[in-house]
Amino acid sequence: MAKNPAERKRDQRERDKLTQAEKEAALLSRQIVTKLYHNDDAALKRVMARTGIDEEQDLISRFIRGADRMTDEQLADHIRIA
Repeated sequence: MAKNPAERKRDQRERDKLTQAEKEAALLSRQIVTKLYHNDDAALKRVMARTGIDEEQDLISRFIRGADRMTDEQLADHIRIA
């Protein structure tokens, strides 16, 4: 059942009371730490500049979601190119 405006506002107030750490704990599934070689880091920076995306996490999340929408064949072709 859909929430009415009062319920949505109550939920928003509860979310607003949470600390940043509590918000992240509720949203994050896991944290990945990776090491990048110089060429990979340079490529990441170039793609960020080309797309106007300022945060690495934002770009990586978009790549993941984009790859998830690809067919198996499209994904295999893309991975072979990379």
